[in-house]
This record gives sequence, C-alpha cells and structure tokens, in this order.
Amino acid sequence: MRATSGMRALLLTAIALAAGGAWGQAAEQRIEISAQPASDTELRRRDPVARTVVGRETLDQYGDIAVSDVLKRLPGVSLQGGSPRLRGLGAGYTLLLVNGEPAPPGFSLDNLSPGQVERIEITRGPSAEHSAQAVAGTINLVLREAPRSRQREARASLGWQAVRPTLSANGSWGDRDGALSYTVPLALYQWRGQAETLSQRQSLGSDGLPQRLDVPGQDDFWGEGFNAGPRLSWKRGPDDTLEGQLFAQRHQYNNRGRFVTSVLEGLPPLSVDDRFVSSGFWQMLRANGQWRHAWADGAKLDLKAGAQVSSSRYRTLTDGLDGAGQPSLARDASSHNLERSQTLAGKLSRPLGEAHTLMLGWDAEQRWRHEQRSVVENGAQQLAGYDGQPFEAELRRVALYAQDDWELGPRWSTSLGLRAERIHIRSAGLDAVLHHRSQVLTPIWHLSHKLDAGGRNLLRASLTRSYKAPELGQLMARPSPNTAVPLDATNPEISPDRLGNPALRPELATGLDLALEWYLPNGGVLSIGGFHRRISGLIRNQVTLMAVPWATAPRWVSQPVNLAHARSTGLELELKGRADELLPAGTAVPAGLSLRASLALYRSTVDGLPAPDNRLEQQQPWSATAGFDQVLGAVLGGPPLTLGASLAWTPAYRTQQTVDQSLSSVPARQLDAYALWAIKPQTSLRLAANNLLAQGSDTLTDLRPDAGLPQTTRNTRSGRRAFSASLSVKF
Repeated sequence: MRATSGMRALLLTAIALAAGGAWGQAAEQRIEISAQPASDTELRRRDPVARTVVGRETLDQYGDIAVSDVLKRLPGVSLQGGSPRLRGLGAGYTLLLVNGEPAPPGFSLDNLSPGQVERIEITRGPSAEHSAQAVAGTINLVLREAPRSRQREARASLGWQAVRPTLSANGSWGDRDGALSYTVPLALYQWRGQAETLSQRQSLGSDGLPQRLDVPGQDDFWGEGFNAGPRLSWKRGPDDTLEGQLFAQRHQYNNRGRFVTSVLEGLPPLSVDDRFVSSGFWQMLRANGQWRHAWADGAKLDLKAGAQVSSSRYRTLTDGLDGAGQPSLARDASSHNLERSQTLAGKLSRPLGEAHTLMLGWDAEQRWRHEQRSVVENGAQQLAGYDGQPFEAELRRVALYAQDDWELGPRWSTSLGLRAERIHIRSAGLDAVLHHRSQVLTPIWHLSHKLDAGGRNLLRASLTRSYKAPELGQLMARPSPNTAVPLDATNPEISPDRLGNPALRPELATGLDLALEWYLPNGGVLSIGGFHRRISGLIRNQVTLMAVPWATAPRWVSQPVNLAHARSTGLELELKGRADELLPAGTAVPAGLSLRASLALYRSTVDGLPAPDNRLEQQQPWSATAGFDQVLGAVLGGPPLTLGASLAWTPAYRTQQTVDQSLSSVPARQLDAYALWAIKPQTSLRLAANNLLAQGSDTLTDLRPDAGLPQTTRNTRSGRRAFSASLSVKF
C-alpha cells in the first residue's frame, strides 16, 4: 500500500532519530545476565496491562492437538466454529491476531497445532500498539521463534471422529548456525464428521397460505489440509536483528447429504427429496519481515512489513425430486472469493528514566476482497444480472499512536495511550461505487496498584475506547436469495433474502474494566473482574419487505444496519492453582492435584428492542468452566501419568433479534478428558476424548408479527464424541 505523506514523515523522523546520538551512544562495557524464563503467571503479574500469557510450558503441558483445545481451558474464552470469543461477545468483537496482524477470513484454530505457537497473549481490552478493533479484547498468536539451540520435535496422532479414523502429524525442526537461526514447523491434518439434522418450519408458503414442513437429513463432511510457518532470524550484531517468516495454510473440504421433506400442511416446495455434494478449498499465504535495533541506553526501533493473500472456492451440486418422484430441481452453485492485504508498521521506544518508557508508533493496512458467485437452477441463472458479476470491497486503515508506561512509585504503575485511526471503505458492484470515511480517536488508560509490598496482589483499572469495523463481506451489495421460494413469489419473513450494506459505519465502544488479582506462592491465581461497554452504532440485521431488482414480487430482505445504542456489563471470576493452596488448610487432597474454574455473568441491552431478552447477539447470560489435572507418577511409582478433564457450561437463553423475531438456544455442555503418559523425558503418549456428552445444537427462531400467523423454524443438529491418541517425541 502506498504510504501517505504523514506516514513517510513519521518514518523519516524515526530513522533520523535512530541515526542521531540522542538515541544511543556506543557502550563501553556490556553486561549480560542469564536466568530461567519467567513462568506464565509471573509474566502476567509483571505486565502493566491486564494480560494473560500462555507460553511454551503450558502449551506443552497437556499435549493438546489443536490450539482450540488450549483456549477451551482459559477463563472467559469461548469457541464457536473454531473462532475464539472473549467476554461472551459474538463474532467481530474479539480481535484475533497472528504475529500481531489480523487473521484472515476462514482461519480456524482447530487446524493449528500448539507445537507451531510460541505463546498466546490475551488482552481483555484494546491496546495502543494493536488495532483498536478489540471491543472485547485481543488474542495474539505468536508463531514459533527461531531457537537458540538445536530443536527437533515430532508428533503423530490417530483419531476417530464419527464414522472413520483420521490421521494427523506435526513437527518442528530448528537450529542455529552462528548468527543465523531457523525453525520450520509443519502440520498435516484430517477431519471427519457426520451429523443428523432436523429442520421444522412453520410459515407462509409462496401462495400466502400456512405451511408446515419437517425436513430430516444427514450431513457427512470430511477434509484434509496442512500448514507451515518457517522462520529465519539473522542476528547481525548484539543489538541488531533481521527476521523473516512465512505462514502458509490450505485445507480442502467435502460435504455429502440428503434431505427429505415431509409436508404436514400447505403447498409443497419445488422438491421434497434433495441430494447434494459439495467440495471446495481455502488457502492462505502470509509473509512478514521485521528489523529490530536497540541502543545502549535502552532505546529500540522496530520496523515491520507484511503481505497476505487468501482465497477460497466451492461448488455445490443439488438434485431434487418432487412428490411424484420426478426430477424437479438441478442446481449448480459456485463461489470464488479472493482477499489480499498489505501492512506496514513501525515502533520507536525510549526510556525516559529508570521506570519510565515512551513509545511512538504507526501502522497502515490495506485489505481488498473480491467475490464472484453463480447459481444455475434448472439451466437458467438464478439472478440474471448478478450471477457471475464481480463484487469488491476495499478497506484502508492508517493509525498513529503513542504510549507512555510509567512506574509512578513502588506500588503504582500506569500505561497511557492515544491511538488515532483513519478508515476508508470502498464498495463496488454492478458499476456502482460507494465510499465511506471515518476517523476514530481511542484514548487508552491502564492503571495498576500493588496491594502489598511484595507485589503479589494487584488492583487493575482500565478506561478505553475501541471500535468494531464492518466485515468486508457485510459491505457487498450482492443479494443472496432464499432458494426455497421462486423469485416470482414473496418469501416468508422468517426466511428472508440477504443483502449487504455498503453504507455501514464502524461501531464505537467506550469501556471501563476493574480487576483484583491474588497471586499465590506456588503459582496459583485468584481474580475477580468486572467490565462495562457502551456501544454506539450497533450493527444488527434488519428484515424489511421491499421491491427488489432481482425478483418480480416483493421480497423480505435481511440487511445489516447501524441500528442503535447498546450496553454490556459483566463480572468474571477465575481460580487456578495447586489444590493444597486453593482449598482450606487441613483439607486432605491428593498430591499433584491442580484445579481450575471460572464463572462469568453477563448482562446486555440493545435500545429499541423489547425487553427482557434485548441482549447482544450470542452473549449468554452466564458461563462456567471447571477442570482438574492430577499427576499420578509419584503414586504409581512409574513414569509420570497425568489425568485431566474440563467441563464448559452455558445455559439456555433467548435473544430478541428484531421487534418481532427472537432466537432461542438450549443449554450447551462440553466435557473433555485426557490422559498424558510421560514415557521418557522426551517422549509422551496422550489419549483424549472430546465432547463426551455428545452435545449437539438446538435453536428456535420465533417470529410473532402483530397480525398474522406466528412463524417458527427449529434446527437441530446431533453431536458426536471424538477420540484420539497421539505420540510426541523430542530429539
């Protein structure tokens, strides 16, 4: 992306300052002190910002196969479709980063091995250094760094998901040769699955009369893929390092299924016996370069550049029969999506005293997305004038920021930040081009107070401003019609067509966070924290009956809009550590037992929607997790054996989506267990069972207009248990 004049000026200023003597002079003497790396808990305690760090010690501890398994155990983190979410807030409110840069659409933590990750950094709120698109917080995955000594690791896994076995393998090779060091992580994986589904619908048919349908079905899905993240580091001098990293990922997926419709009342659909096959792929390639330079007085310069391209393609063929068993439907749907991005960033920091550091930085990003879709039904284009036509959206973002970290005294420390971002969004399709520009100023203040002289207990407070930009896919003006209803008839309100909105503006949020943290002598943590967010310009889908150019009859259309203001408040409790220091003194507990638990309570309201369920979408009223890890090696007298289990629980809840429509879901409970046997210091065997309760999903969409027939859609999807065995070896 082209640098603006302001960006060029800032970069030239940074280089001029770096070259001048004011930022460093040659040191007459260098003293190096070596020590054991701090534990994850110690890093969390020292950080001036409320941040959770999951390092190599924890990533290796449980022998997990996927990064998503690691995040399941962390308090306040939930997963939905492989995407992590903080504080119960839905998609888009949590900023997921890979090496400090936004992860691309389609990226899934289910397909990333912990062996490829150096550490995971979780910040429950925005920071000046990273994009302020973090209303709920930030999860940053730092990929494996080049090692200081030779490194050889390998792991092979055999799993059973649904109806057939799966294989996966990952490894990491790294070494150092003088000033050069490298690491080459590589992972291969497969997945298999099968689900029984049931859709029960009550609505109005295309003839305007009541219609009731039961649609049971079966969905088989499978796929395979790989990812690799080679990294090269060149230490050109004691304080001068160049690094380069590639990250590549590709996976292919397939679906096959059948749906048979039972007409209980009303007009039958075009086809009642549908069979489909689908296949596609998603792939991504990212390249990053970084130069770090330091001076003897502690000043540091960090410059980064990156580029990324991701693409996906799928095709679905559907054949349907009518009630007489005659062919009535032949549909060929295909799609091709392409997204590119480029980033530039720089950071300059200098100590202003023994416990005072000033940081200045900038970053710029350009993202461009291209979509092209086509649906051919019974030999004709479904959307004449739209199918096969390209739709594009582009986002340009430039940011300047300053951050001042200052230890005000023996017990007080603060971090003050100010970030200014300018966003330009362009959307194009069918010869129409729309532009939208916005500016976001985000002041950020973090305060920390040590409650005791040793600094083991902390009080933290944060006052921040953040935002949530619309996804590029939401800006596309291409319609996606409800294929079950012909375009010469009006579709039911509960089954609308979908259309993007190029005029969407970012949501803005002001946040307050408070937390108390107690750090126990043996590494345990007790914490209680609360937060509040005020959101303006909330993006919500709105369903409207309108005349549309792609149909001859009026259609119900769902379109994202900046609906209203909203508020979200929560209380989060966390407990983890050795059982003998968490439980009351004198309690008999087995040696080697560790406990972890969390409880989160959430409340949110959206203006303009009827109470009591006018909450933010996908934010549950509460969630809880509990787990244990028991080391049995000392008891059995043989090689260490660790047993563990985790339970995550969310209740049933209802969300008022529009004035008339609501969405209800059943309680969700997931129980996972594992056994880890350390055969040798460098060899371990892990057995795991996931979703032991075989929990599926069950949702009910309920539309009750002021007049007319209530419309409902209930979708049920079965769940299955999954089992795996993996052998890990370090050379």
